[in-house]
Amino acid sequence: MCFAISSPAHAADTEAWTPTESAIRAASAGIALPQTVAGLSLSKSGEASNGGRAVDNYAQYLSEDGAIQATLYVYLPTYADASLAAYMTDKAVMERFGAKTRRTAYASASAAGRADSAIRAVYEDAADGALTTAAGFVHAGRWIVKIRVTGPTERRGEVLAGLDGMLANLSVDDPASLHSTAPASFAACPAAPTADARPTPAKLVGEAVPQDVRIPRDGRDALCIRGTVATADGNYDMLQQAGRNDGAIIVPIDDSGTVLAFDPATDGQGYKLSIHMVGQTDLYGVYDKVPSPRQVAAIIDGKDTQTAEAQAVATYAANGEITVSRLAQKGR
Repeated sequence: MCFAISSPAHAADTEAWTPTESAIRAASAGIALPQTVAGLSLSKSGEASNGGRAVDNYAQYLSEDGAIQATLYVYLPTYADASLAAYMTDKAVMERFGAKTRRTAYASASAAGRADSAIRAVYEDAADGALTTAAGFVHAGRWIVKIRVTGPTERRGEVLAGLDGMLANLSVDDPASLHSTAPASFAACPAAPTADARPTPAKLVGEAVPQDVRIPRDGRDALCIRGTVATADGNYDMLQQAGRNDGAIIVPIDDSGTVLAFDPATDGQGYKLSIHMVGQTDLYGVYDKVPSPRQVAAIIDGKDTQTAEAQAVATYAANGEITVSRLAQKGR
């Protein structure tokens, strides 16, 4: 990604994982998994990024011979949506493992003892037929849990047992925090205007927290593709709620929770831009309407002068605290 991301001071260091006698636990998230499950054993754990903040955590598991590898991710995207995480991971898997890859399962599943609280995906014949890879996605409170298990095609049964065992043995402190989720569904999208939007003089009000992006999540309603954004690094979909022309627009960027959001301003005048990541939301200004695909591409590529710098940054701590830092703007 080329757009500017600010780096405010980190909150006090937090332990990513707390091991118990038989499990590994992400204490801030209230989520745990046994250290040995379905023939896989914990190998290492730590933070994928945002070191010391415990908002982007991973734990790697291996079979005894190391041929089957699994990773448990517990992370805090400021736009949390298990359906969207599955959708973007699906695109990444298909792109990474080649044209022979076949998706053989992609549906709601049980996790942590609750029905329909996960999305389960299975891919066969990956890497020219050499691998089977599988994934599970859970939305618990503010957190996303992603499980990836990969192994040789001839050991497909062990790969699937690993994924299913991890989903079944996942432990959540507050079962009520589990969101029911289903794969994203897409309906026909009406033709969208293609004219460029203009920045407005509206002042930032500093209120962009995830629930402010008013669009159904976790597969609760159909989405549609408003347009395709072509950038230097690839193509991205502009998504909106099907049947609504006045709602939020989101542009998922990757499978780790980066999302551009254009949400109707609270006064009904235009759309405010926010960029959501793991543990951080960058807050930008307001456009008089939804920017065109060309403008969105310029934002992603870092070539849009109006959004070269954020006006404010909301930093999320693992304990739920949010700190908003306003930034000095050049030429203002």
